[in-house]
Amino acid sequence: MEYKIKDISLAEQGRKKIDWAESRMPVLMNLRKEFANTKPLEGMRIAGCLHVTKETAVLVETLISAGAELSWSGCNPLSTKDDIAAALAANNIPIFAWYGMSTEEFYWAIDKVLEFKPTLTLDDGADLIFRVHSEFPELSEDIIGGTEETTTGVHRLRAMERASKLLYPIIAVNDAETKSDFDNVYGTGQSTLDGVLRSTNIIIAGKIVVIAGYGHCGKGLAKNGSGIGADIIVTEVNPIQALKAAMDGFRVMKMDDAAKVGDLFITATGMKDILVKSHFENMKDGAIICNTGHYDVEINITDLENLAKSKREIRENNEEYTLQNGNKIYLLAKGRLVNLSAAEGHPSEVMDMSFANQLLSLIYLKEKSAILEKRVYDISREQDEKIAGLKLELMGYQIDKLTEEQEKYKDAYFEGT
Repeated sequence: MEYKIKDISLAEQGRKKIDWAESRMPVLMNLRKEFANTKPLEGMRIAGCLHVTKETAVLVETLISAGAELSWSGCNPLSTKDDIAAALAANNIPIFAWYGMSTEEFYWAIDKVLEFKPTLTLDDGADLIFRVHSEFPELSEDIIGGTEETTTGVHRLRAMERASKLLYPIIAVNDAETKSDFDNVYGTGQSTLDGVLRSTNIIIAGKIVVIAGYGHCGKGLAKNGSGIGADIIVTEVNPIQALKAAMDGFRVMKMDDAAKVGDLFITATGMKDILVKSHFENMKDGAIICNTGHYDVEINITDLENLAKSKREIRENNEEYTLQNGNKIYLLAKGRLVNLSAAEGHPSEVMDMSFANQLLSLIYLKEKSAILEKRVYDISREQDEKIAGLKLELMGYQIDKLTEEQEKYKDAYFEGT
């Protein structure tokens, strides 16, 4: 078994964290128990490209329990937890990931995973999928389908579909309600602030926090930030999302104006150049900037470097840039995902549902491969509700059901006053 990680001696430490995550992920563990007997993924070779966290490890070992073989890489150079990678390697899982990978090493690892000649792919950000399409299109002949975990990846894959460039069907796991309305909102909202706090130890209460983007992630950030006393400003390009932010009680303004007053800036857009030279020049002395979008392009670090007369790492995952005007700006996690680079990522409880969707979607791809077209599919409403129902049940909650008469009334278009 081949692998490349930071340090295999970290395996025991990583295993303890995986055990903890299992205790917080009852839906996935329930499905693992069920599929360990039926082996619905038997015969499948899964190439995975996903943040190597304790929650991902629970998914990986569940896929194996369901009968799959797999090979794995991280989907971000700074998100791999080295002790988790060690625990997976110690469990005879081919994994190629370590914290602090260079760009060249990152793509080398994806290529190593693709040597596995997969029949299914599992991605977060679509880097592995793009690699298949751009460098190894011949592999698509054996790939019956893939899944995509995050908003940025789904957007790009839908663009590929519109251009008729997709070589195999993809399920947009990100767009499931039990993923985007929980993982993106509650997971990002909490874990991003966790990353900020670990790398700064500032108090959030009383700070002016500027959140770029009011999608699912931005909403979660605004809710969590305001909940602990922050004064929230939202910047947006979409008038509907901006209006939602205003109606939710937050200030809305252009980034040009927000840059002058913000204490902490968090980008959550998936778009490049959200914070650029003109913004840095107008920021307060001591402003903190970070990103929680998938790629490290939202903060233009080249502009910041060019403005700075010096920089130093003042804390772990915290670089102090001293500008020509004497002001200091603090960049967290090198502009990469602050919640994963500087903290542990999303809590296990919300990843439970996201990864249950991954598992069930991969099984669906195997079962329906003969009839699926080369396009991006949403998960079914039935699957979404199944996962939500199982989560509620395992949390100890019960809900009402419509009676037979109510079911009839629901579709009785002839009923009037």
